[in-house]
Formats: sequence, structure tokens, C-alpha cells
Amino acid sequence: MLNAELTLELVAKAQSGDQKAKSLLVEENSPLIKSVIKRFKDKGIEYDDLYQIGCIGFLKAINNFDSKFNVKFSTYVVPMVIGEVKRFMRDDGAMKVSRALKSLNLQINKFIDEFSGIHQVKPTIEEIAKHFCVDEQEVILAMDSAKMPVSLYAPLEEEGGTLSVIDRVDTQEAPNSNILENLALKEMIKHLDERDRKIIMLRYYFDKTQSEIAEELKISQVQVSRLENKILENLRAKLS
Repeated sequence: MLNAELTLELVAKAQSGDQKAKSLLVEENSPLIKSVIKRFKDKGIEYDDLYQIGCIGFLKAINNFDSKFNVKFSTYVVPMVIGEVKRFMRDDGAMKVSRALKSLNLQINKFIDEFSGIHQVKPTIEEIAKHFCVDEQEVILAMDSAKMPVSLYAPLEEEGGTLSVIDRVDTQEAPNSNILENLALKEMIKHLDERDRKIIMLRYYFDKTQSEIAEELKISQVQVSRLENKILENLRAKLS
């Protein structure tokens, strides 16, 4: 078992390109990764795939961890792994979509066309939810259900089938991307007020643009930008 001091040393070496240090960290933290992915075992994804996805999240945690976060590395790892699995399930995972969800998605598309024809603008998520008497999360899930899933091991055509999707997964994060996982503070998000929480959820969990969020909240894009920056600054301040 690695103690906290040795773990930080290995993380620093791994960030400098030491593959042995990276491999040792993965090996020693394998039980942690497995314990995290257990909660997703009944979501229609093979266990081996889940583990590989969890490892991708773990490698991202290594690359993006900073001791200035004032959290243990293992604490930082957990939301990173969870976030990676959820991202795969949302965007690429072969999740089984129920008939009810598919039916709702078709009805939503029809409603959007009719609404747009009458009002010359697309309805917001809130308006759609009210029309169908469901919560907003169910609307988002139904609309996302139409996305075509891609297997993690699907061959890439441009590589002549010699490489798969997982070979091209970039474990480096852009400076401000995936900020929710990087902050590793799921509880802090829960305690935001409704509007701020909605901005963060739409921006970083559902990949909405600031313009789309502005339309959803019926405010300007500039206001969304200012609110987003303020929320992130407050979250960072609570970590220091």
C-alpha cells in the first residue's frame, strides 16, 4: 500500500512522463477504481469496459491533480472516475434505452416542431417538461437517448482498423474543462442555489453552450458568462 507522501511523489513522476510510476499508481489503486465502478455494473456495460473507462478517469486524475487542491489524491480520484463513466454512458455507452424513453423523445421532437412553427423559437427544457408533465432531467435524458452509441473498442476507419476508439482517448484535460471533476466537490454543487446549480449542470454535465443556457434561462449570454465565472471562483475559493 502506498502512503500519502509516496503517492504524491509517484503522481509528480507520472506527470513528468514516468510510465513506471503511472503503472504503479494504477496497479495500487485498482481496488479503488473497482469499488467506484461497482455502482454502474447493472447499466448495460460490460465489466471489463467499465474498468477500462474507470482507468481512463484515473489517468486523467493523475494528469490534472494538484496538491494545491488540498484534498487527498484518492478523494480527487473518485469523482474523476465517476465523471468519466457517466460521460461514456451519456455520449458513447451502449446503454439500453427503454421504449417509453424513445417514445417520449419522438413526442418531444414533434412538440418542438409545432412550438417552433407557432412561436418562431424553440421551447426551453422547462417548457417541454411542463408540457409533458415530467421533470427536466427526464426531458434531457429522453432527448439524449437518440444519440448513436459508439463502442469503446470500435475500430477507427482512418487507421485501417488497427486502432480503436480507446487508443485515441486523450487523457490530457484542457485548462478549464471538466471543472466539476477537477474540483472534486460534488457536495458543494448540491448546496448551490437553484439557478447556479442549473448553470453548472447544463454547462459541464450536458455540454450546453453559454448561448444555449442563456436561451434556457431567458437572460443574456454575457450574464451567463459572468455568473459562470463567479460560481467557479467561489468553488475554487472554498478549496483554498
